[in-house]
Amino acid sequence: MMNNVIFAFVLTLLAGLSTGIGSCIAFIAKKTNKKFLSISLGFSAGVMIYVSMIEIFFKAQDALTTEMGERAGSWVTVVAFFGGMFLIALIDRLIPSEENPHEVKSVEAENEEVPKTNQLMRMGVFTSIAIAVHNFPEGLATFVSAMQDPGIAIPIVVAIAIHNIPEGIAVSVPIYQATGSKKKAFYYSFLSGLAEPIGALVGWLILMPIMSDTVFGIIFAGVAGIMVFISVDELLPAAREYGEHHLSIYGLIAGMMVMAVSLLLFL
Repeated sequence: MMNNVIFAFVLTLLAGLSTGIGSCIAFIAKKTNKKFLSISLGFSAGVMIYVSMIEIFFKAQDALTTEMGERAGSWVTVVAFFGGMFLIALIDRLIPSEENPHEVKSVEAENEEVPKTNQLMRMGVFTSIAIAVHNFPEGLATFVSAMQDPGIAIPIVVAIAIHNIPEGIAVSVPIYQATGSKKKAFYYSFLSGLAEPIGALVGWLILMPIMSDTVFGIIFAGVAGIMVFISVDELLPAAREYGEHHLSIYGLIAGMMVMAVSLLLFL
């Protein structure tokens, strides 16, 4: 049991800290590789949609129908699934659009000269907070997935890590421009990513003492809803903005195929 907890926590930590990769790219790259980002974000969406709809939702339903009966268990699964969507949508609504980490950003746009240093610093700090708020439920989602089935957790971690890279760019560049310190910019980016393992830790401390098949099923269905919403509301629109429409779809299909094969390998 403890080995599973450590493994799940390490995976969540790796996913969260990929914001640091985005921070490093922002300092090194002079130009955004938009085609690569478009395909990568589409790939992440494909992984998350496929695993949510094909694997996580039905595992949640199995757990709930076993405990509550077919009719009641199926209803609770659907309510929890859309409840997860409602939760992440509410978080999105509470964050101003200018600080929203999922507004499309590029290295070139972020590096354009803006004269107001205070405004840049505020943008970077608020983006960091926004990402932390977003990453908290993502961390719980990754952790619960890894605890239940390590086979589905690794592709989810890769998808969330890719999804976090542009967020690192969004945090670090305004802060670097405002302070002239790469160290400070990386620090804020790094801290925003830590919200994922913190989400995992809080989830474990609160939920593990009361964990049962019913609680697990509700959380897992909610996790599926969160992942589908993130994919449809954030990843796919961003993928389309970064590149051609077809590239995002090719990435989406590739992500679904990789997820499908990885699930078959763990049968």
